Amino acid sequence: MTGHNTTGHQPVRASTAAFVGTMIEWYDFYIYATAAALVFGKIFFPSATGFYGTLAAFGTFAVGFFARPLGGAIFGHIGDKIGRKKSLVITLLMMGVVTVLIGLLPTYASIGFWAPVLLVVLRIVQGIAVGGEWGGAVLMASEHSPDQNKRTFFASFAQLGSPAGLILSMLMFKLVTGLDDEAFLSWGWRVPFLFSAVLLIIGFVIRLSVNESPDFLKEKEAQTKRAKPAQVPLWQVLTGAPKLLMLAVGANVLGIAGFYFTNTFMIAYTTQYVGLDRGVILNCLLVVSIMQFFITPLSAYIASRIGNLRFLGFTAFVSMFTPYAMFNLVDRGSLPSITVGVGIAVLFMGAYYAVIAGYVSDRFPTAIRYTGISMAYQLSGAIFGGLTPLLGTILAENFKGQWWPLALLFSVISLLSLVSVLMLGAQGAKDNTQPA
Repeated sequence: MTGHNTTGHQPVRASTAAFVGTMIEWYDFYIYATAAALVFGKIFFPSATGFYGTLAAFGTFAVGFFARPLGGAIFGHIGDKIGRKKSLVITLLMMGVVTVLIGLLPTYASIGFWAPVLLVVLRIVQGIAVGGEWGGAVLMASEHSPDQNKRTFFASFAQLGSPAGLILSMLMFKLVTGLDDEAFLSWGWRVPFLFSAVLLIIGFVIRLSVNESPDFLKEKEAQTKRAKPAQVPLWQVLTGAPKLLMLAVGANVLGIAGFYFTNTFMIAYTTQYVGLDRGVILNCLLVVSIMQFFITPLSAYIASRIGNLRFLGFTAFVSMFTPYAMFNLVDRGSLPSITVGVGIAVLFMGAYYAVIAGYVSDRFPTAIRYTGISMAYQLSGAIFGGLTPLLGTILAENFKGQWWPLALLFSVISLLSLVSVLMLGAQGAKDNTQPA
């Protein structure tokens, strides 16, 4: 049975399913992030104007991140115990349905206090779904790899979903931000959310066509032969591999917090503090996302040639210095200078992001791999991803006209990942958490 899964079209199908599924999940997540930066402060928190409205909108954005570790724990357990495929089908359905419901949500003007309350509730469910999605998509792609040495390359197809989702979300918002303010605030912002229903159907059909992970099937077979029942995966991760988990959390910071810095916070920064039109920054991010889409598989290929650790160390090191060039160019205010500025930061950060998933997943043994990488990624998202736009907004408000504190924040994010990834490399892949 396991042999069948590694032959024929399954590796390609699994990679396609990972790509399409994560593209839909990240599309849903990014349209929320973009709406939070552009419109949610005005229609869900109208009494909190300007800075405080943006802060409140980004607060709901952060809530989704705090829900993600719960999703990682729930769906990591399902993925490690029942099956990767079942877990992924549920997360996709949850994410798509919730996103459509956000698009149908009445505003503060219609139902008052209940509007932001319902927004937060839906955002929590959305966070739980994303919490379970990413780890499963990475594993379904990498564990179907016909060659052990190509796992990181196959895993990069799940990472490819992130820029693809961003490109799609930017194109949708580009369509609706062309409307006048009244139309955009009343119904225009809802269109990208409702469009998610179409994507959901496509993703669901593709995901059902993929067989279960061969690694999972082998592990289940091995577990049935053991006299002692396996422990709960989350408990095994927390008690058997706490250092590994913490290093994996740190290693993911640049890929998560860095992107919400450039793709979410920079929208608010450029429109509110540099005085740019929202269309200019969205055009810039669209170009940069297309660049990231192409550098993702290229980065994974280069890393497979020179070594994952060497590649990750280099890109994290260079990322410490890129924000200084980015802010210098962004403050000039022209579309080419902003695009080049953000592009420099995303080039190295995107290259790092492409490779980190496969690298971290190889550190965890099969029995706890879904839970391990999901918890690492989602804890990193909860602590660093959700708070980065909030912290950036506070720094921008308190240091008006000065960008160096923001650049320093980005450098610290890069340094944290550099140190973590080097320590992970020194520790090596230790399979000491397997049940006896």
